[in-house]
Amino acid sequence: MVGVIGSLLLLAGCATHHNGPENATLPGEQSFQVERNLQFSPDNWPQRLFADLYLPENGASGHRHPVVLMVHGGGWQRRSREDMAWIAEEVASHGFAVLNIDYRFAPEYTFPAQLHDLQLARQWLNEHADKYRLDRKQVSGFGFSSGAHLIALLALVASSDSELNEPYGGPESRLHAVVAGGLPSDLMAFGSGKLIRQFLGGEQQAMPDTYRRASPISHVTANAPPFFLFHGAVDMLVPFSQAERFRDALASHQVYSELYEMHLRGHVTSFLTAGDAVDEAIAFLDRKKSN
Repeated sequence: MVGVIGSLLLLAGCATHHNGPENATLPGEQSFQVERNLQFSPDNWPQRLFADLYLPENGASGHRHPVVLMVHGGGWQRRSREDMAWIAEEVASHGFAVLNIDYRFAPEYTFPAQLHDLQLARQWLNEHADKYRLDRKQVSGFGFSSGAHLIALLALVASSDSELNEPYGGPESRLHAVVAGGLPSDLMAFGSGKLIRQFLGGEQQAMPDTYRRASPISHVTANAPPFFLFHGAVDMLVPFSQAERFRDALASHQVYSELYEMHLRGHVTSFLTAGDAVDEAIAFLDRKKSN
């Protein structure tokens, strides 16, 4: 066990930050409080959905907090927001409010149900901005794996004229910036693997348009927000090329992005050793929050 922990610690410092600043600076730490198990779905929603809201305790009178909408992974069909709790705490300790959410799972609920859940959470932030002193114009996103897919899709759909904005999205669901770890950006590249087949409700050959519509890379426009990507260089579940191709798609539309390449790490290990990536992501969010 000691050897495993030591190996993970060595891996944590092994990364290349493409297009990132030479010396990223983290904002100062501060205390925060948490309101747990807030229901953000209406009573008539197909499933009750809950979130934890992290709120910085400091701030001058009249100050509104920048916000991060946080989404967990799990192949669109398992895990919970508890997986992201340690990241939510890190982000909140540097001055951001964080809404860490759950969402409906496949195969019981297929796409775009999960996107609708995120759009609903984004609406909830707008509706409760005054109560919690949240800045509606400074809402960013943070997700890992399938959570990265959903938060990227939310951001890109909202910044386009996609029909996926109906009936719960639109310009008011836009995100200011996005952090996406282990992002499956192009679902067409995965064929009809079980997880994606159950998420989308069928085989790629039978419904290629759905696979394309559900792929973040299909929705990149010049209006997309800036992205910070972190990804394991030897990820066998979601290949590193998914991050590279997405970065290139953003660049082709002159959209700013940074790519934090985590050497010698796969999908799970890139999350388990994401401490440095999270620090760089927080610094990225801090640089972008006043722009």
